[in-house]
Amino acid sequence: MISVSVPVLTTERLTLRAQRPDDFEAYAAFYASERSWGMGGPHDRPTAWRGFAAELGHWVIRGYGFWMVDVTATGETIGLVGLWNPEGWSEVEIGWAMYEAAEGKGYAAEAAIAVRTYAYDTLGWGPLSSVIVPDNTRSQALATRLGATPERDWVSPGGTSAVIWRHPGREAVTISGGTDQLPASGGTEARA
Repeated sequence: MISVSVPVLTTERLTLRAQRPDDFEAYAAFYASERSWGMGGPHDRPTAWRGFAAELGHWVIRGYGFWMVDVTATGETIGLVGLWNPEGWSEVEIGWAMYEAAEGKGYAAEAAIAVRTYAYDTLGWGPLSSVIVPDNTRSQALATRLGATPERDWVSPGGTSAVIWRHPGREAVTISGGTDQLPASGGTEARA
């Protein structure tokens, strides 16, 4: 049997954890909806299952991947955020997909900061990227809030046109006692 250890990340309001089998229903519902178009959807259940399994397999193969995001106070799973670098991609990206009920509450930024802090402080990586399709204005707004800027156009191995957004490096974000804070327009803080 293959096993993998996925670290748990915590923030003021969130717990980022490994996938569990019971996460699939909400995951499949998200990927069946039009809301998933920015991440290649919508998908039928079998395709969503393959994606769910691939995200767990990414941890086994690469040693990093997506975390499920829970609201700590309620245990509600609200989306996924993580590090992604499938075959054919030139670099690691930080990506996010939040379920509809979680939007507009700052959760995506809070979780992304925790993941970015983990990548910089624990993995020792340099500036991360985010791959965002041109019409995904919500992801563009989040990337901007995180201090990322559009860097270049890119076409994925599957033929999807996107823009690579570059996040600030560790030296460019305010880090105090291991805490990565949002740029001046932010205000949410996360700990990894």
